[in-house]
Amino acid sequence: MASKLFPAAPRAGRQFFQSLSKTQCRPFSAGPQRYSDTLSVHRNNPHNNPSIPFKFSEQNLKVVDEILNRYPPQYKKAAVMPILDLGQRQHGFTSISVMNEVARLLEMPPMRVYEVATFYTMYNREPVGKYFVQLCTTTPCQLGGCGSTKIVEAIQEHLGITSGHSTEDGLFTYLEVECLGACVNAPMVQINDEYYEDLTPESMKALLTALKDSATTGAQLPKPGPVSGRQTCENSAGLTNLVEPVWDPETMMRTDGALDQPAQQ
Repeated sequence: MASKLFPAAPRAGRQFFQSLSKTQCRPFSAGPQRYSDTLSVHRNNPHNNPSIPFKFSEQNLKVVDEILNRYPPQYKKAAVMPILDLGQRQHGFTSISVMNEVARLLEMPPMRVYEVATFYTMYNREPVGKYFVQLCTTTPCQLGGCGSTKIVEAIQEHLGITSGHSTEDGLFTYLEVECLGACVNAPMVQINDEYYEDLTPESMKALLTALKDSATTGAQLPKPGPVSGRQTCENSAGLTNLVEPVWDPETMMRTDGALDQPAQQ
């Protein structure tokens, strides 16, 4: 009845309340929503669909048998992770065809294999370059040495790509990752299976150049490990403790003859 008498009243009321400023706050327990299903959903495309055949090579089938011998026959599905890794190494990435073949070999429901492959980030669900550059950008590498931020800038400048992308020639894929466990030699990068540590922007660019030369001209691959001259994680300034006295069995053993006496009953 009121709306008939004052038809504009409800509309004016809504406009009034909509015009009121709202508090811009967000509870600490809530984070921004990410509407992405890249990690958990498969969508067929020309290079990754079930119609593309995949079979393990004869050599890798022997490795599969070797892996399966480590597990009781009734628990052979426990071998899903190493066999998925083997398939990825042969095929270049963990495609849906690789997952289906692993499920067939282990007599598992394919969904159980999909669950593993989508949970662990070590399984690349899309093709990666010949050299998969994974740069640690967590706190120790941010603070150690020159800092991983400078290494990020060096990689992006040298390769012309940002994290999550590959170069046009297919040689490099670059990705920022979480801690890789070589904090004492920060900043560091994992390229395929090798660690390169104690990086600087200059040594990072030189490393990428050397890898490209290895792929194009057959040059020797750079030696993994610290690029600063250290052997492992020793002090780069040299030994600063435990330098004296020098340990010597003659001086460190007891000389009172007590060790030669028979034990008292």
